[in-house]
Amino acid sequence: MSHTRIKFCGMTRAEDVRLAVELGVDFIGLILAERSPRRLLPGQARALRALVPEEIGVVALVMDNPRGEVADIVAGLHPDYLQFHGGEDDAFCAGFGLPFFKAIAMGDGGDPLEAMANFPSAHGFVLDGHGAGEQGGSGRSFDWTRLPKDSGRPVLLAGGLSPDNVALAIRTAHPWGVDVSSGIEATPGVKDAAKMRRFADAVRAADAAV
Repeated sequence: MSHTRIKFCGMTRAEDVRLAVELGVDFIGLILAERSPRRLLPGQARALRALVPEEIGVVALVMDNPRGEVADIVAGLHPDYLQFHGGEDDAFCAGFGLPFFKAIAMGDGGDPLEAMANFPSAHGFVLDGHGAGEQGGSGRSFDWTRLPKDSGRPVLLAGGLSPDNVALAIRTAHPWGVDVSSGIEATPGVKDAAKMRRFADAVRAADAAV
């Protein structure tokens, strides 16, 4: 059976993090980007991070945060990964001593492989449906067949995923992982427990059917 990694992103509540842990997701995303409606203050992020066991990766998301601020996040939060959503270049992203994911905006119709080639240091990529310079978590999808088939590095499919379409997304694109935020929410930052369970179940059912 294949294993599609699951990332629940934009977590803001302890009860949602606890359920994500119970469901055995692979990554939990905590957002520290200033413009995000799911933004956490450093103390809030540390409290949620403390609930995550070491077998689940904690990803700290930033977007054009100043270098000193990112360094403070690394020192105070101790995330396992960083994820960059802004105009950061490869040298900036690689400068904090952690593996990182770079978000690639797919809403503008560009070639993702060209964009990915600009980040030789990246551990992996998050291909999202938003346009360049926009926030992730918009719930906008893109043509899943545009996902590179062999990028040589992990690729998380994001943008418009939900419990109802994630199995089709996996069958279509065969991503290394899937990344969901708004598709498992009641309101921005407030996750819906039933949707979280259905999403995880749908991913595992799709894997089992391969």
